[in-house]
Amino acid sequence: MSISFVPPTIQENPDGWGPCTLPDQFKDIPYQPFSKGDRLGKVSDWTGATYTDKRYLGRYQTQFGSGTQYSYYHEQDESSFQLVDSSKIQKPIYLRNRLKFNQRNLRRERERREQKDTSNPQSLTKAQKERQRQMRRLQKQFGKSRWNRNRYQQQNQVKTRDASVQVRNEWQVVEEMDFPRLSKLRLPDVSSPKDIITCGEVEQYDKAYDRITTKNEKRLARVNRIFHKVTTTDDPLIRKLVPQGNVFATDIILATMMCSTRSNYSWDIVVQRVGDKLFFDKRDNSEFDLLTVNETALTPPQEEGVHTNAPRNLALEATFINHNFSQQCLKGTEKKFKFDKPNPFITDDDEGEVASVAYRYRKWELGDDIDLIVRCEHDAVLIGSSGETNFINIKTLNEWDTKATAAAEWRQKLDSQRGAVLATEVKNNSFKLAKWTMCALMAGSDYIKFGYVSRVNPKDSSQHVILGSQQFKPSELAAQINLNMDNAWGILRCIIDLCFKLDEGKYLILKDPNKPMIRIYNIPDSTFSSDEEDEDGDDENEDDGDDQ
Repeated sequence: MSISFVPPTIQENPDGWGPCTLPDQFKDIPYQPFSKGDRLGKVSDWTGATYTDKRYLGRYQTQFGSGTQYSYYHEQDESSFQLVDSSKIQKPIYLRNRLKFNQRNLRRERERREQKDTSNPQSLTKAQKERQRQMRRLQKQFGKSRWNRNRYQQQNQVKTRDASVQVRNEWQVVEEMDFPRLSKLRLPDVSSPKDIITCGEVEQYDKAYDRITTKNEKRLARVNRIFHKVTTTDDPLIRKLVPQGNVFATDIILATMMCSTRSNYSWDIVVQRVGDKLFFDKRDNSEFDLLTVNETALTPPQEEGVHTNAPRNLALEATFINHNFSQQCLKGTEKKFKFDKPNPFITDDDEGEVASVAYRYRKWELGDDIDLIVRCEHDAVLIGSSGETNFINIKTLNEWDTKATAAAEWRQKLDSQRGAVLATEVKNNSFKLAKWTMCALMAGSDYIKFGYVSRVNPKDSSQHVILGSQQFKPSELAAQINLNMDNAWGILRCIIDLCFKLDEGKYLILKDPNKPMIRIYNIPDSTFSSDEEDEDGDDENEDDGDDQ
């Protein structure tokens, strides 16, 4: 038997790789593309070690990828297909809110079971009794206060405040200044002031009040002394200094305008332009000198009428406390510090002792055309360890009702966390503290003293105790409460420039009670004067006579 071998026909392709012709049975099979840079593996590998060896794992792979020619691609677009009914299936009524009802039922069952367990105190363990006491204490401390806070917030959204003075129809608005614009003003490099006149006499501060703590509190006493709150144009010394300047005011009036961007309540200042002179005054019988309480708090006092915690009653209480503490903490028996001239406001009609106060009439040059003369005040002197004399201003922070304010009690926090207590007061009384700091800076006081005074009973606003005191340098306190002096002087210079652009006459600067805005009104010259009040009284009498 002969064995024959028929060799296959070998096709030579001189122009490239691969066969020259393709049989019909292979015509529809895709051809695997390859590159000349691809490494070729073995034609056949019966051991299977070629691709299992990590050294050759990525060596014999084509850059075109393998097997992609056999992938299936559906040519039709199925994105337009959707279900016939895509609406949300409505649950039956008995299945709706089933989870919420179950949670409510479980909570009620748990409360009923706990109440049943606590009905017999003898069956409780010591840990369970302690847990109950803590829960009752937390509910008493935070439960009602949070509810009251939310209620006050809801009322605060719709409640509108009243203006400090009723705006009449004939008054015309000549200028409006919003707080965002005022907060961007700057007047740097204001020159140091010059003392023109110093007068009055002050007593020495009693350092024993620095040692008062919550453990040895001291009752606040009533000190019947006379406080003179004379406005600018009624000051006899300012009248004598008219030729030396062109803008005149008191320190508290200027501080109110310079720190106005922190205020929420309404206030007003009367401006009189006489020739090239400008006078800033407060109205007669106004509440300008009353100290606000929690004005800038998240939930300011909202009570009305004769309630003890009404805003006006709290202001009267804070002013009463401030006057009494500033005089009680002084050494009445020690020798007083006297300036060159006596107090200009003491008259023969004063029945009683005059409060300790000294005045500095100081002059600032705000540019080449503004000469500002201000009456500043000192409350007392502090004798240092080496015998030096330091001028101080004495102010009071008062605690009225911790449940209404949802704040920590001073008797628990003042000795150990005095910084936290002060930070809360800075947040709740930002405008008041800024004005006090500004007055101390303008007067050149060496220190500012704060007394912490609280009610004996939160429901009684007539009896108070002193819980402690704290001392600051005015410049350091200004940095601590973020009081920018360049911005304060910029606001004052802006208001002065606007008033000098107006015609001669009388104007009113009024803080809007519900918006962060200041308005300047043009008012008749007879407004707020005694003549106008007399005329109004005569008209009322005539009307009464006609009625009779």
